[in-house]
Amino acid sequence: MAAVEQTAAGTSAPLAVLAPVAPGDRLFSLDVVRGLAVLGILAVNAMTFAWPWAVSSNPSLQTGFDAEAAQGWQIMHVFFQDKMRTLFSMLFGASIFLIGGERFDAARGKLLRGRLFWLALFGLIHGLAFWFGDILLLYAWTGVFVMMTRSWSARRLLIAGVSLNLVCSALYVGMMSLLAFAPPEAVAQAMEGSGWVSDPASLAEVIAPFHGDALSVTLHVMSMWPGIVPMMLIFFLPATAALMMIGMGLYKVGFLAGRSPAWVYGLFILAGAGSVWLIWRETSGVVAAGFPFIETMTRPYNSLLAPFVSLAYAGILILLARFGLKLILTPLACAGRMAFTNYLSQTLIMTTIFYGGRGLGWYGHIGWPEMWMVIGGVWAAQLIWSPLWLSMFRMGPLEWAWRCLTYKRMVPLRRG
Repeated sequence: MAAVEQTAAGTSAPLAVLAPVAPGDRLFSLDVVRGLAVLGILAVNAMTFAWPWAVSSNPSLQTGFDAEAAQGWQIMHVFFQDKMRTLFSMLFGASIFLIGGERFDAARGKLLRGRLFWLALFGLIHGLAFWFGDILLLYAWTGVFVMMTRSWSARRLLIAGVSLNLVCSALYVGMMSLLAFAPPEAVAQAMEGSGWVSDPASLAEVIAPFHGDALSVTLHVMSMWPGIVPMMLIFFLPATAALMMIGMGLYKVGFLAGRSPAWVYGLFILAGAGSVWLIWRETSGVVAAGFPFIETMTRPYNSLLAPFVSLAYAGILILLARFGLKLILTPLACAGRMAFTNYLSQTLIMTTIFYGGRGLGWYGHIGWPEMWMVIGGVWAAQLIWSPLWLSMFRMGPLEWAWRCLTYKRMVPLRRG
């Protein structure tokens, strides 16, 4: 997040006067929640770095999949799947208002458009050259539409965002549920199209290109981009826009800014706990049944209740900070201040570990128990290097590059 946004929202100023927010003026609540989101999203993305896309949908396709691996998948699904993406999207929606201010502010609107342009370029490079699961381009594209709502009242944003999110979730759950009444050949076609069914030979054929040299692996990743990212830009836009509007509304009412009464956070924590319980029961049934296609893909509790879990996480962190535990949360907040750098560095680390030609070439060899060790190692590294870096510098290296491009001038990096 950048700009004089936290003190000058709604004011107009020449572009040359605008500058990134000073470290001492940042909102701790936003940084610490963003830190959780950027670390947590690695748990969701990890298997897409290490296995073909089909295995992310159907974990039982992994070689040697057993009860321990199923438990590892269940932990990821219950506590991280869709919850971190929800948090990330909500925080990005808040940042659209923090950067762009009100729609009548021409200078800040121009700043916001430039920020989204450079984010899209970063996302394009990230997706084409490094990892096809990039989300930055989607955020930049969705931000172009959501920025037009930034002068809406909090009430209007929340009503529109929640309604759109419910519609998107209900449509997905409804469409997947209808497969239960579809002819067997239609279900078989859906399973084949999603890669749900894959024999070992076919899976090995998909894995093989990731074991080549660095150039061949990069070219293969680039060849996957047109079949994945354009679809994401179309089909994920409404749901992402809904979450961004909810985040902007929650910032305006003070929830994400840490200004809501403690009982409000407490209510969301209780709702989130109940949601986790229901999602755990749902996934336990999926695991016990051996990952049936329709039930595993539909997951109605997770699809509908994930935002409550996300807001419970935010509520817990905000209350911990409010009641004197900021020092303990500082490494997480530092990771959030460097979220852009940490998100992209996760790609560099994971592709170095799993892609051939770039590093160890473990693609297609790591199951969930081992993957949690990898995830934990990356988390530890980012929680250590983020505070160390920020003890010497104002922002992360990629945050600095992004701000220089956005403000069209060199901004200070070293701490004064």
